[in-house]
Amino acid sequence: MKDVTVKYKYTETEIKTLLSSIVMLIDTREQENKHIIDYFESKKIPFESKKLDYGDYSAYLPKNEELGIHRNLFFPATIERKNSVEELAATIKERTRFENELIRAQRFPFLLLVEDPNGYENIIKGNYRSKYQARALLGSLKAFEARYGFQTVFVAPLTSGNYIYHHFYYTIRNALI
Repeated sequence: MKDVTVKYKYTETEIKTLLSSIVMLIDTREQENKHIIDYFESKKIPFESKKLDYGDYSAYLPKNEELGIHRNLFFPATIERKNSVEELAATIKERTRFENELIRAQRFPFLLLVEDPNGYENIIKGNYRSKYQARALLGSLKAFEARYGFQTVFVAPLTSGNYIYHHFYYTIRNALI
């Protein structure tokens, strides 16, 4: 017998209602993220601190019996945040630890967010405080992206909260339509 999956089709109004209830999750080990929390608070975006198995940020839809969600609905997507190219270089230099995290995360949509709007250029030019050669750093980053199927984005710290929220907003919206 074939496995038949029936997906409920939400109306646009129902989708808007569900999306307005998104709760952001922040890993309890995440540090130096006051600017992100300030963004969530300024936009009245609910958030919770919780130990995440991988990544620094995720999101869920809270239980909504009226719309057929009988328990909190967690989305298996995550963002790993690095506060600079220096932190990225240090992380990649610890290859085994970083690769183990990527292995755990590869089954789900994963995004690496680096808080440096000129990060790609800084990597190419070697504009960071590390003895890691620019070519080797870029090569390692791109090899990991290809091997584990994730993407790296470079954003300004002031836009990180916005980026994180909207990444999950549209990830969840896409899952609902």
